[in-house]
Amino acid sequence: MLTLTYICSVSFLYPLFLTAGAALAIPILIHLFNLRKYKTVMFPHTRFLKNIQLNSQKQSQVRYKALLAMRLLFLLFLILAFAQPFFSDTNKAGTGKRTQIIYIDNSYSMSVKKGARTMLDIAKEDAAKQVRSAQPGTRFVLLTNDKPNSYRPEPADKVFAAINALDLSASTKTVTQVVATAQSMVQSDGTTGGDLFYYSDFQQSSFPSQPDQSLMKNITFYGMPVQADEVQDIYIDTAYLAVPVLQTGKNNNLIVHTRLSGKPAKDAVVLQLNINGQVKSAATLSFADKKESIDTLSFQVNDANWQQIHLTLNDVAMRFDDTFRITARSAANLSILVLNEGQANPYLQAAFRAYNGFRINQLDINTAPKDWKSYNLVILNGITKIDATLGKRISDALSQGQSICIFPGKTNNFQAINDGLKLTGDIRINSIDTAVQTASSLQQGSALVKDLFDKIPDNVQLPVANWHYSITAGLNANQQSVLSFRNGDPLLARYTPGKGQLYICATSADLQSGNFPGSYFFAPFLYQMAMQSSSSNVYAVTSGAQQAIYLPLNNMSERNTMHVLGNGLDVIPPQRPNGAGLDVFLDQAVQLPGFYRLAAAEGDTTKVALNQDKHESQLEYRNISTLKSEWKGDNIKWPDVTKGGSLKDSATNNFPLWKVCVILALVMLAIETWLLARTKKVQHI
Repeated sequence: MLTLTYICSVSFLYPLFLTAGAALAIPILIHLFNLRKYKTVMFPHTRFLKNIQLNSQKQSQVRYKALLAMRLLFLLFLILAFAQPFFSDTNKAGTGKRTQIIYIDNSYSMSVKKGARTMLDIAKEDAAKQVRSAQPGTRFVLLTNDKPNSYRPEPADKVFAAINALDLSASTKTVTQVVATAQSMVQSDGTTGGDLFYYSDFQQSSFPSQPDQSLMKNITFYGMPVQADEVQDIYIDTAYLAVPVLQTGKNNNLIVHTRLSGKPAKDAVVLQLNINGQVKSAATLSFADKKESIDTLSFQVNDANWQQIHLTLNDVAMRFDDTFRITARSAANLSILVLNEGQANPYLQAAFRAYNGFRINQLDINTAPKDWKSYNLVILNGITKIDATLGKRISDALSQGQSICIFPGKTNNFQAINDGLKLTGDIRINSIDTAVQTASSLQQGSALVKDLFDKIPDNVQLPVANWHYSITAGLNANQQSVLSFRNGDPLLARYTPGKGQLYICATSADLQSGNFPGSYFFAPFLYQMAMQSSSSNVYAVTSGAQQAIYLPLNNMSERNTMHVLGNGLDVIPPQRPNGAGLDVFLDQAVQLPGFYRLAAAEGDTTKVALNQDKHESQLEYRNISTLKSEWKGDNIKWPDVTKGGSLKDSATNNFPLWKVCVILALVMLAIETWLLARTKKVQHI
């Protein structure tokens, strides 16, 4: 028969208070030196004196011993209450050969206040209690969003000090990343498993509704929610220029999206635009019954240098997300060369003439210039054949890192196009499909899409093609479909057989072939193609998005490795070759929002703006009661969670004996008062 033994021991949260036990000597000394004083009572007849004196002395000894005991017990229970004793379950997590891991979410969302304290302060206090009340010799690993305090378990006193020194961080981590880190630490520590205490506000945007049990092997997860009762936050979600280039000496319009999270603000919130430290414009936000406000701010700049654009809010509830940063500069007009086989295309003309910043040159394909180096984008429109000469020019342009876009004409002799395409890479037209089809998918990870749109509208209509070529490519062409049909054929695809970008549309750029030229995507895609052959002139990078910053850089070597500079910082960010330049991942090297410079030993300096993670501003929390029903299992526990989702007692789930000690101390004080009152009553009789 199997017998389970449950062992509890008494521990103290603040054992140093036990030194106050020396105060127990005070009532003993008082009784020794004060209570032995006898009072002489004059009595007219002495024959009853001896009997009275004996009885009185006997009663005094019993009564004063009880009084001494009450005073000693009162002080004892008072001292124990300050030392905070508790029953510690020796069978609980935290003992045995298991790695003890404490994760404290110190992201910006934890700066929300509950009363006078922030959520981070509450989490730190509860985690500190857990460490202080652990069994002697217990070692912990402390995880935060910045980094582990140590990659090996450390003594409780060091972890306690690290918890108290913990502050907010711009870095964020998902529960998947935290559990993966815990798994690696359990393996490196060589223990049978780990206990992960997860202190967080459990935001909906960062904490999944269902656990991934495959990641929880050998890990016991303790959910420790720290949540505010109600929140209110207004934050800048995104901002972008209405046109793809910053114009000097002309009005520029900045579109700003602000959002409301939680309850509405009582006071009016003002949005202010600053450029290089000077106020340029302002607007009062109005949300009414909506959660989003879209405003347009106008401004002018008078020089072509880098401009540091600040957008700020006067939202007093939360301050970390009240600033949005953009860097922008005016650049020389981007040059576009359009080579037409036949008449000029009015849709291409209208797309680039709609805004300043582009210089378009339309020529007949038979009079094409030999040198294309001065053009940011070359468009071949209505092409039904690519001879060896044209194919060689396309190949040379791609090898130099330029962008090429081909809108083929309709022909049954598509082999005439294939003859030139094979000079650029393994790309060929296989057949022509004359069925009317609507594009069914948009690759949002494509370079044309991911940095262009804040959000693709849910009801956006994808282009329709009345006919299209079926195009295939070999591995060396590196095909990526931007728009594609249901059968997998691309409507618009990107190829990188060289340093540059080659874009091929499967149909012509006219309304007889489909509605792509009049669609939501046509002009923005062309702008992106034009800017890909040079560095961008507008930067607003989001921390945690792993967004690559493309910088054209010729003669790449170790001498011109890119550095991140700013506020005394000089680090080398992750970077990789991409065509004729580099993709630089700024947010993997720095997390603190601000303005930074990207510079190399050879080349120009580029200014980049880094903004905080938007997920931290979405303060909607997971319902803990719902989470307990969804995150359940033998290795998932939710100790001491109140209805509000915060911790009721210390994180270790120990019984709070200090309250009992306070009650017993008050009882001893009441009995002492009763004894003193009874003594006075007897003396008066």
